[in-house]
Amino acid sequence: MPARTTARRIARFAAATALSLALILPAGSAFADAGFRNWIASFRATAEQAGVSRAVYDRAFHGITDIDPEVLQKARYQPEFTAPAWDYFDNRVHDEAIANGRAMARQWKPWLDRIEQRFGVDRYTLLAIWSMESNYGETLKRTDIMRNVIRSLATLAYGDPQRAKFARTQLIAALKILQSGDIDESHLSGSWAGAMGHTQFIPTSYQSYAVDMDGNGRRDIWNSVPDALATAANLLRKNGWQSGRTWGYEVALPQGRKFPAGTMSIAKWQALGVARANGKPFKNASESAELKLPGGREGPAFLVIKNFSVIKRYNNADKYAFAVGLLADEIAGYGGLVRDWKRPFTKLTFVERQELQQRLAARGYYSGKFDGKIGEVSKAAIMSFQAQAGIAQDGHPSMEVLKWLRK
Repeated sequence: MPARTTARRIARFAAATALSLALILPAGSAFADAGFRNWIASFRATAEQAGVSRAVYDRAFHGITDIDPEVLQKARYQPEFTAPAWDYFDNRVHDEAIANGRAMARQWKPWLDRIEQRFGVDRYTLLAIWSMESNYGETLKRTDIMRNVIRSLATLAYGDPQRAKFARTQLIAALKILQSGDIDESHLSGSWAGAMGHTQFIPTSYQSYAVDMDGNGRRDIWNSVPDALATAANLLRKNGWQSGRTWGYEVALPQGRKFPAGTMSIAKWQALGVARANGKPFKNASESAELKLPGGREGPAFLVIKNFSVIKRYNNADKYAFAVGLLADEIAGYGGLVRDWKRPFTKLTFVERQELQQRLAARGYYSGKFDGKIGEVSKAAIMSFQAQAGIAQDGHPSMEVLKWLRK
């Protein structure tokens, strides 16, 4: 895709954002702020009917007088294209996430021992979720990402018709969390959509699964790592996690054979020629499993079992569950994929991806963080450099591009 195409996409996004905001700010910000304040005043009765005290409501909304426009921007942005499998996994299952996960396993071993014993969920899955959700808590330190949960949810309830019902429900739940005393107004922070803490729970899920693991009388997933990891373990356990079982297996498929959709026993898959990719035997051939090819027939293949679907109760997407499972296996030391994702370029390490961003920034193409994560901004910078260098403009974070930048 040419660099000018990316520029047009960014321009369209900016124009769409401006139009979306204009729809809810028809007479200027002063009018919109007055409308939002009226909405806050009127929603108090709804909250009181749901059991939220007037005092808690007024404290929660103290100082909130206008919407958060960035929340509406993020809510209205929909990616134009589905990212290929390797793009998703390279940003989540990489050497730094693995190394940090192993370090966290050592640092929090006594608590992980207790959590495993109490909930039956293996520590490596919990560490992988922690990495995916908040980069082991590092995201919680970023003021450019974390925001006031009450303001975010009120903004969505007021200004986003598609998410208004969801946001109202979550807002009531967030107010009840404040009322419980688990956290105070100044520390109730979360993502633009209201996901909170180290393990990113929306308020209603927090109400269902939050655990006071450290025994201090508060279920504090924002500041207590034991509480956050135990809360994640509780969600998985209550949704059917099978203790002592894996999430799935990478498998090798015989060439030229078609396979049926749906689930059947591993033994039946074996009868069709499906074997573990690493040559080891399956742990339980009587288990039901489903064949999945997240990267197509040219990428790795997997037989997934019950725990895979349980992970999806955290985030109902196959890619998410695969990333958690693969990262958990790497942190545990079981090794990576036998057959890697099919990429149209030579893969970089995490440190090399950071170097790529740094070199793009030094040449004036990139102004974001050197975080090794290649999102739309990084890809646009790569394409701009490729256009200037006279090479194919594909936006891939490749060794080929890094070598050009090193010249």
